[in-house]
Amino acid sequence: MTQCPDNLTSPARRRWLVPVLALPVNILVFIPAIILWLTRYQWKTNHPVLLALGIFLLCLGLGLAAWTMHLFHHVGKGTAAPWDPPQRLVVAGPYRHMRNPMLTSVFIMQAAEALLLNSWAISGLLAVFFLGNMLYFPFVEEKSLERRFGDAYLEYKRNVPRWLPRLIPWTQM
Repeated sequence: MTQCPDNLTSPARRRWLVPVLALPVNILVFIPAIILWLTRYQWKTNHPVLLALGIFLLCLGLGLAAWTMHLFHHVGKGTAAPWDPPQRLVVAGPYRHMRNPMLTSVFIMQAAEALLLNSWAISGLLAVFFLGNMLYFPFVEEKSLERRFGDAYLEYKRNVPRWLPRLIPWTQM
């Protein structure tokens, strides 16, 4: 796979941009917008500490998302999209601490969104999305990764927790 070129219309750029825009934008923009519209959301000023925490979490989530997508692209030679997954197992950066830092970044950004918008409905979306992924990952995603990457993934899975990060990064033996 080639580097993302400067030309936004190139196939390589589209391959990278479509999953970045389609997947996170749906769960972080379109679905919350529909929920807010359906609940007749009225923005209320939030406590300054909660706003600051929300901004911190948003920056943290965006940074982690960018880092993990960069690793999927450059190390894994793929994208976050199920139709174009990484060709190589990514065990670098935050993936040395936890198996799902990309999804964790989405959880963090959803929490930030709930705080910044002062919305219990968005908190509910986070809870549903979190619970759905608690079921999806062990029963579907991890089985697929075991088939694709075999023993390398099984060793990784034995040494790196799914959601709660290891304090000391795992190094492959």
